[in-house]
Amino acid sequence: MLRFNVILLMIVVFCALGVVTSQHRARKLFQALEAEQERARQLDVEYGQLQLEMSTWANHPRIEKIARERLHMVTPNSAVPKGAR
Repeated sequence: MLRFNVILLMIVVFCALGVVTSQHRARKLFQALEAEQERARQLDVEYGQLQLEMSTWANHPRIEKIARERLHMVTPNSAVPKGAR
């Protein structure tokens, strides 16, 4: 009978250790999940800021201004040359 009780006690101890280990692992995974979700939120904010910046840089009047000032470009005449018809 004593041997049976010792075996049962060891089974209970191993099960308890298994529960503690699995709870610890679950908490660690939950912390990692929370950290990754926070990182995803930060990346979403950064993506929105980059989209706004891109739309500002690609603004038509800004591009036209740069073309005129830096590249010395001019709008072509609307008249069609005689030989082009």
